[in-house]
Amino acid sequence: MRSFGPAALIFSALALGGFSGHALAASYDFVPAPQTDLNRIYRIDRITGEVSSCQYGLQEGTIGVTLCFSAGEGAGPQAPGEYGLVASRHEREGGVFRVNYRTGQMSICYVFDERVVCTPQTTPSAATSSAAAPVATPSVSPGSGASPQRP
Repeated sequence: MRSFGPAALIFSALALGGFSGHALAASYDFVPAPQTDLNRIYRIDRITGEVSSCQYGLQEGTIGVTLCFSAGEGAGPQAPGEYGLVASRHEREGGVFRVNYRTGQMSICYVFDERVVCTPQTTPSAATSSAAAPVATPSVSPGSGASPQRP
């Protein structure tokens, strides 16, 4: 009987479904918070969009601890899609944008009360983007150029 070697073995495994696309694909993406003095990283499930976060914390008498924050309001599983995280370049921003590459929807995620929370996903429409009046951030008047984090 003739042996076909490793190539035949690999082909057989693939033909029988031994390696599915999900097994070869990465399940999570990781992005650091853009805030330069915050040691936090966010994790997203690329299929469900669920977001969580961890950061380093000091604890007396130890080398430190990993503090993790599970998904809270709006940060849990969403409709299946192709999700990712995008950090802004704002050095004082502790949150990240959750994006759905298939639909173009976005939301902002951040840690609040020891949980990761996200705003509702939305997509700006061309009709409302240009027609809507600018909305001022509280304590910041329109056109002042002030940052929401710096009153």
